[in-house]
Amino acid sequence: MSTAREARLAAGLSALGMVLPEARFAALIAFLALLAKWNRAFNLTAVCDPVDMVPRHLLDSLAVWPYLHGPRILDLGSGAGLPGMVLALVDPEREWVLLDSNAKKTRFLTQVVIELRPGNVEVVQARAEAYTPARQFTTVIARAVAPLSTVFRLARPLCAAEGRILAMKGVYPEAELVELGPNTPHVKGARVHRLQIPGLTAQRHLVQIDLPSPGAVESPSALES
Repeated sequence: MSTAREARLAAGLSALGMVLPEARFAALIAFLALLAKWNRAFNLTAVCDPVDMVPRHLLDSLAVWPYLHGPRILDLGSGAGLPGMVLALVDPEREWVLLDSNAKKTRFLTQVVIELRPGNVEVVQARAEAYTPARQFTTVIARAVAPLSTVFRLARPLCAAEGRILAMKGVYPEAELVELGPNTPHVKGARVHRLQIPGLTAQRHLVQIDLPSPGAVESPSALES
């Protein structure tokens, strides 16, 4: 590897059990370069060192890839494209919408689309409450956007029947699961996955909420895996 960030990314992908084509690996490195460049002017992320961005942004995003469901994915509150743009760069066969209300962040994401051509990616500047897509999504994912109950409230109208809501969290979100409540309607089940991010010691968890088929209503149970 020619740079420290490439070496760190290669080691992290190996630890995650991921093998990427050379072009997709290069696209991730190019994304980091763009993020570091724009970050100097627009403060898109608190992480300034591109080498540190590898575990904190790239590997953290890629760790949720196995939990995506279906062909149409919404990144709710995408920010600097985490995790949506990172995942779109390695999975161009899916359809992606990156939603954020912040103009400078959507300008950055639009520039990434122009320069890196990640595939079927649409950048939308709007608040989640005001967004009305033509079709619902098979997966809605959110990273550090809001408490779980708020994520569920915002994501539920955008998620198709038998779809999936994924909320990326740090420590095990016990209080947020309690707040979501055992009587929340239209929830098939809640499952919490502990994620191991190569290069990070901080805890990472992913809350998975699968929505039922029409007419079926079940209460959520918090199961950790």
